[in-house]
Amino acid sequence: MATYIDTPSRTFNEYLLIPGYSTSECTPDKVDLTSPLVRYKRGETPTLRLNVPLVSAIMQAVSGDRLAIALAKEGGLSFIFSSQAIEAQAAMVRKVKMHKAGFVTSDSNIKADQTLAEVVALKEETGHSTVAVTDDGSAHGTLLGIVTSRDYRVHRMRSDTPVSSFMTPFSELVWADESITLTEANDLIWDHKLNTLPIIDKEGKLVSLVFRKDYDSHKEHPLELHDEDKRLLVGAGINTHDYRERVPALVESGADVLCIDSSEGFTQWQSDTIAFIRERYGDRVKVGAGNIVDRAGFRFLADAGADFVKVGIGGGSICITRETKGIGRGQASALIEVAAARDEYCEETGIYVPICSDGGIVHDHHMTLALAMGADFIMLGRYFARFDESPTNRIFLNSTYMKEYWGEGSNRARNWQRYLATKEKKLVFEEGVDSYVPYAGPLRDNVGVTLAKIRSTMCNCGSLTLSQLRKNATLTVVSSTSIVEGGVHDVLPKDTHTFSTP
Repeated sequence: MATYIDTPSRTFNEYLLIPGYSTSECTPDKVDLTSPLVRYKRGETPTLRLNVPLVSAIMQAVSGDRLAIALAKEGGLSFIFSSQAIEAQAAMVRKVKMHKAGFVTSDSNIKADQTLAEVVALKEETGHSTVAVTDDGSAHGTLLGIVTSRDYRVHRMRSDTPVSSFMTPFSELVWADESITLTEANDLIWDHKLNTLPIIDKEGKLVSLVFRKDYDSHKEHPLELHDEDKRLLVGAGINTHDYRERVPALVESGADVLCIDSSEGFTQWQSDTIAFIRERYGDRVKVGAGNIVDRAGFRFLADAGADFVKVGIGGGSICITRETKGIGRGQASALIEVAAARDEYCEETGIYVPICSDGGIVHDHHMTLALAMGADFIMLGRYFARFDESPTNRIFLNSTYMKEYWGEGSNRARNWQRYLATKEKKLVFEEGVDSYVPYAGPLRDNVGVTLAKIRSTMCNCGSLTLSQLRKNATLTVVSSTSIVEGGVHDVLPKDTHTFSTP
């Protein structure tokens, strides 16, 4: 006979937090939102942490390299989508690791016998005004000089003017060898009032560039998430089919953490994938797994060696797994049970395995609820899809700007490796839809508002850290009537009604 769970499957919208006692020290500016990203032994420090508990979903419509850069600057992490060619995904990872590395590999390079017209074309292609002049036009050729926008005037010079005639030659450059530290490089930049400092090896070949603007950018983003070499952190999705080829390519490209992308993770395929990674790389390569919705699923993946476990099936705004297949669980109910299982596992083994709440977030306050219920961090798709940095098109629809957004289980995604498909690589049925979401502007502005709300609510609950929030929080189930009461009611909002004057 089937097993029945008689308690309702609940969502975040059915809960509210009860305010707790707050001391005068409990102010938003003192709230610490750091959270472990991967498993660690109790009493030790995790090897990877998030500065804010937000990660972007493994989706074509969400996690490209541009959004990964923007989110890492704010303290979160993106998982570059895996429903693309292996080399294309690895290239996206490399772009993120190169973007803000302190020591940046030059992506705008030219030879001395090329022309001003080619410099201008290169600037339009890359968007960068600093061009390295090398003997072979490559990023690691012998450095001959540097060209910046101050070295030429398009309207006063012939387009066929050779680069060698207007570049700043190597003999006039301030440079450093590759043994220099980033701190020393920044000191040189400030001492010599430079915008760019070339780093060369013993043979005079260009190794990298250090930019003044990167130093300024870091100061503007104090929560920036980076590794010990000052490179931004980035994750990457994998599947349970081509992992033997995809994982090595992603590791080589510099991915800091991997995550198996699947709508249902309580499977042998996931344990086999984790086993391959452990056999080949040991604990050096970190990999998350999921998704699951109960204690048994968590224990299975934790025992298999997952570094974190994703919780949630069918709760995403574009996911139709529940109505298509009849599987899933309300996100709040799933998270509460799995959080308890995580704590039990830690007590038994001394190993803390973080959990990620994936799906079910509609409003910003749902994020705080998820964190109070036990999530170590939250994976978001629709939320990030609305921003400038997501890889989809912005369109004007019904008098407002929208962004395209589709699920990995939709036909548009063509993500056959995530779902069972026919030999002809045709999706038998869809588990996601193709849609639009309201355009919301830059990521930084929106994430700043969201985090301000989370910090404020945590103070209302007398908590300055996420662990304190989980310990101190008191939650109450709300009725449908109280949900209505919690919104605007019994008034006519001014911004939605127009009145005429007699």
